[in-house]
Amino acid sequence: MALDVVDLRAFYASPLGHVARRCIGRVMLRFWPECGRQRVMGLGFSTPYLSVLGVGAERVLAFMPAAQGVVNWPSAGASASALVEPTLLPLPTASIDRIVLVHALEETESPDDLLEEVSRVLNPGGRMIVVAPNRRGLWARMDGTPFGHGRPFSRSQLEALMRRAEFSPENWAEALYVPPLKRRLFMRSAPLWERLGAGLSLPFAGVHVIDATKQVYRRAPLRATRRSFAFRPVLLPQPTQRGARAGEAGAAG
Repeated sequence: MALDVVDLRAFYASPLGHVARRCIGRVMLRFWPECGRQRVMGLGFSTPYLSVLGVGAERVLAFMPAAQGVVNWPSAGASASALVEPTLLPLPTASIDRIVLVHALEETESPDDLLEEVSRVLNPGGRMIVVAPNRRGLWARMDGTPFGHGRPFSRSQLEALMRRAEFSPENWAEALYVPPLKRRLFMRSAPLWERLGAGLSLPFAGVHVIDATKQVYRRAPLRATRRSFAFRPVLLPQPTQRGARAGEAGAAG
């Protein structure tokens, strides 16, 4: 069952949601320090992060899946959010410079189709940030947060998805080493958990955060070489031995 937008909004308004937003947003800003004069699109429930990444951008769009629901964003000014079908985005080809996927990849029935559509609307050489639950992380094992729903991924699975969609991962990081517990001790010590987890490369981070670039040139598919056949000339029909003898007898008579 897909996550509801009301539950997502409530999570990010909670103290644990603020911790998740800070930890993941810090990694995103390290990958993309600024997006000036860029056309930025978020897919899934990305508004908590677009508020930070979209500062100075030429245009920012927040697309939310139809199965999830949509909320008005931003709260002030003209709305930039819309309800869409994730595999049929209402955008021209190569019309976006940067795309952020949060609560999107793990919720779709076909991750390959989703990334293929994202690749279509992204400019050649454009960049994409994907946030996906880690299969070995505590956050994917507890359904009290949005990261405990949908399909978690291993690093090798995400690498294979990227490769099939013609994306090249440029930066890779993990976040949310802090346990997903609503206790003040854990939430206050979240920065320490993140530093220790990243410094020691611990395997139980809550999410993968990948910064990938769309390849400019697509690989040409390999095709089997067709075998050529030498044609032989067809022999002219020859009379049979019996037919030849019959002809000789008729001439003698």
